[in-house]
Amino acid sequence: MAAGVAHRRQVLYWRLLSRLFGAEEQPTLETASMAVVEELGLPATLLDPEVSVDNLVQRFPALAGELCDLMAAREHSGGDEVRRAALVSKLLLNVFATGSGTVTAGDLARWKKDAEWFERGMGCEPGGLRGPDGDAEVAGVLTTLEGDLVKRMRLREVLADPYLARQLTPSMSLIEQLLRDKSNLSGVALANAKALIRKYVDEVAEVLRTQVEQTSVGVIDRSVPPKRVFRNLDIERTIWKNLTNWSPEDQRLYVDRLFYRQTARRTTPAKLIVVVDQSGSMVDSMVNCTILASIFAGLPKVDVHLIAFDTRALDLTPWVHDPFEVLLRTDLGGGNDGHVAMNLARPKITDPRNTVMVWISDFYEVRTLITDFESVHRSGVKLIPVGSVNSSGRNSIDPWYRQKFKDLGTPVISGHIRKLVVELKNFLT
Repeated sequence: MAAGVAHRRQVLYWRLLSRLFGAEEQPTLETASMAVVEELGLPATLLDPEVSVDNLVQRFPALAGELCDLMAAREHSGGDEVRRAALVSKLLLNVFATGSGTVTAGDLARWKKDAEWFERGMGCEPGGLRGPDGDAEVAGVLTTLEGDLVKRMRLREVLADPYLARQLTPSMSLIEQLLRDKSNLSGVALANAKALIRKYVDEVAEVLRTQVEQTSVGVIDRSVPPKRVFRNLDIERTIWKNLTNWSPEDQRLYVDRLFYRQTARRTTPAKLIVVVDQSGSMVDSMVNCTILASIFAGLPKVDVHLIAFDTRALDLTPWVHDPFEVLLRTDLGGGNDGHVAMNLARPKITDPRNTVMVWISDFYEVRTLITDFESVHRSGVKLIPVGSVNSSGRNSIDPWYRQKFKDLGTPVISGHIRKLVVELKNFLT
């Protein structure tokens, strides 16, 4: 019995591998797999990669529950293990066998839905794998696959057709491609591209704004006496400090002094200078940090400046409140020269102790730039080097610069953008 279970599982997984890595069907594996699926009482469409998981679940609703948490680690009996192998094969095939050739807007939309079912199978909510608690390695693979699908799409033709354009849902991969190609678009195609960028910016801004609001941090100003109001009363400290007044006879604690919590925060206006490498490898971080800069620009007593650079530097401060306009003015790609950005940023430092500089790059720069970073740091500026702040946390940072920043006491931030939110709120609020 055990040998039979193992054999049927092997058939399903060998068939999956042949489909993933080979362009042609293997008739023997297809026939054997069909026999296993029929024996399990599963629909034959389970083996058809052209049938989306959404379509499969609509036709066979009972499968929806089985697909959720399907790949979670747990014990399965023999028959269940074969059934699980068949369902896992469906999810993996639909997500990872993306084929070759031209991709339509419908193909991309279908793949995204299949990817959501894959995430459910991994025990996550749709989008959860790319969140802060997801699997960064798997999320990176999904991002790469989606990016490849977008690149294979005849995007200009899709954008020029209102019906096809409406089938597109914005994602980082799509936004990157739109930003790269925007100079080649006009008329209806350009209008549709702008609408998608605006929608994506608004969606990300809403998420980041919530994170900023929920991140309760900030430096307490100990020089300011606490306000003597009831909501600031420190009950635990008051009891502790008055324990000597405990009366055993009365069984009462007599309080002759009240203690209050200090709640005063920084009131000095702060300056935030965000410098963004707009080369292609940094697009995810650039989009996120451009939106984040606009959110902090809306806070009271925060003066935000935004600079983008490649081999030239561009001061985008006049548009910092509108990340959509900022992104339309960027020009992705090309090399990078951090010196031109530093030359534009340093004159903005007028009060080093109340200034934070966020420098977003992969730091594959000329190494003489480290002298400028050291000088800025010594002046009293809060320097925050950022390698990547994105959904997947994948990044490539020059190891030499990574070590230099660590030695300087300003380690490079990388991973989910919440890390940068905390750093900025600690300094600015």
